[in-house]
Amino acid sequence: MSELFSIEGKVAVVTGGSRGIGLMIARGFVEAGARVYISSRKANVCDAVAADLSKLGTCVSIPADLSTEAEARRLADEVSRRDAEVHILVNNAGANWGAPFEEYPDAAWDKVLALNVKAIFHLTRALAPQLKAAARPGDPARVINVGSIDGISVPALETFAYSTSKAGVHMLTRHLAKRLAASGITVNAIAPGPFESQMMAATLDQFGDAIVAGCPLGRIGTPEDMAGVAIYLASRAGAYVTGAVIPVDGGISTTR
Repeated sequence: MSELFSIEGKVAVVTGGSRGIGLMIARGFVEAGARVYISSRKANVCDAVAADLSKLGTCVSIPADLSTEAEARRLADEVSRRDAEVHILVNNAGANWGAPFEEYPDAAWDKVLALNVKAIFHLTRALAPQLKAAARPGDPARVINVGSIDGISVPALETFAYSTSKAGVHMLTRHLAKRLAASGITVNAIAPGPFESQMMAATLDQFGDAIVAGCPLGRIGTPEDMAGVAIYLASRAGAYVTGAVIPVDGGISTTR
C-alpha cells in the first residue's frame, strides 16, 4: 500500500510554492521524498522557504514572476539545466482582485488572467519535453493545476476576474488532458475551498465563522488535506485519472 502512494525520488515543480496552498503541497512532496523546486515572485521569501523545507528533504528555490511567458520559459530552462526529467508540475501561482461591480478595473482582468490561466499554459508547454521524458508505461508524468470552488459555483465576494479565471483553469485542465495524454502526461485540477492562506486571510477574519457553519464537514481545510490529494494525483494511485477537477472543500461546492 505504501508503494501505491509513493512519490519518493520524483522531481516536482511547484509554482507559488512559498506560501498558502503551494507551500502545503511543496512541504507534503518534500516530506514524501520528492526532489522539489519551488517558485514564487519574491526571491527572498522563496529562498527562505526552500532553506526551511530543505531541513526535511530536498527543496530548491527558483524565483520567477510567471505573469509573463518569458519568465515561464526561464523557469523551465532553470529546472531543465538541473534535471532532464520532471515527473510532477503543480501550477499553483495565482492572484485575486476584489472590487465593486461598478468600479471593477480593466487592470484586474489583465493581472488575474495572465497569472491564473495564461501562466499555466505557458509553463506546461515550456516543461512538456521534461514531462514527456519522465513518463513511463503505467506511470505518466503529472500536471496538477490549482483551480478553486469559486470556478465551480458563484462566490459571494465581487472577485469577478478570479472566479472567471478559475473556471478557465478547469476547462484548460480538460483541454490539456486530452492533448497531452498521448505523450504520457495526465492533467488534473484541484479546486480548493477555504484553507488558511495569505489570499484567504482577510476573508477568514471577516467571515470565518459563517464559512465553517456553511461547510458540511464543519471546518476549513488543513495542510494535510491539500498535501494528501496532491500526493494521490502524483502517485501510482492516481495514474489512471486525467481531466478531473477535484473539489477539496469539505462538501461546500458539491452538497449545496
